[in-house]
Amino acid sequence: MDNLNLLLIEDHADIAANITEFFEGRGDAVEHVVDGAAGLQRALADSYDAIVLDLLLPGLDGLSLCRQLRYAGRTQVPVLMLTAKDLLADKIEGFEAGADDYLVKPFSLAELDARLKALVRRARLPETPRILTVGDLRFDLDTLEAERAGERLKLNPTTRRLLIVLLQNSHRVVTRQELERELWGDSPPQGDFLRAHMHALRTAIDKNFPLKLLHTIHGTGYRLSAEPVRS
Repeated sequence: MDNLNLLLIEDHADIAANITEFFEGRGDAVEHVVDGAAGLQRALADSYDAIVLDLLLPGLDGLSLCRQLRYAGRTQVPVLMLTAKDLLADKIEGFEAGADDYLVKPFSLAELDARLKALVRRARLPETPRILTVGDLRFDLDTLEAERAGERLKLNPTTRRLLIVLLQNSHRVVTRQELERELWGDSPPQGDFLRAHMHALRTAIDKNFPLKLLHTIHGTGYRLSAEPVRS
């Protein structure tokens, strides 16, 4: 992982010094502020890989700071909250304010490091497209609606699940084993039930259209493509 650019909002001098020394010692950048109002100003003004936020701060407490940060639209930057409070209700309040993780004092720097790395890795993952397309076939992951060339398609829960997997992997052949695992886990039923479901899916998405999108790769699996596929 590349070096991190961190914002540390902590009014306890010793804790802040230990955190700063640890991360800067390995090449990370740490900007440290000691009160909530200044911390919010820095969080809104610059981009950081993660924010380490103390709960009890002078001026503006950590919960209020996190709420204002999220309200302002800064929803992508991970926030790890530090606090001496270890009750479940306190943790829930922190998460509801918009924190991504919660570390109770005293803590080890190694654990803080591991949690920050996990948060940053998740934040850097590309977002999954909510609209999946192949050719003129379109599927909305939010509404679970499929259409082709503007025509609404009728899918049952099983064909819908198969279509999602095929659309998400349209760059390759999806094996029969993968599709069976998607439907039945590690205990597929006896008999070729997958073939029947694939026939129903092909009827739904291809029957009324001259260009066929669902291709059978004999002996291997299936692929969705608007281009010719070798079988």
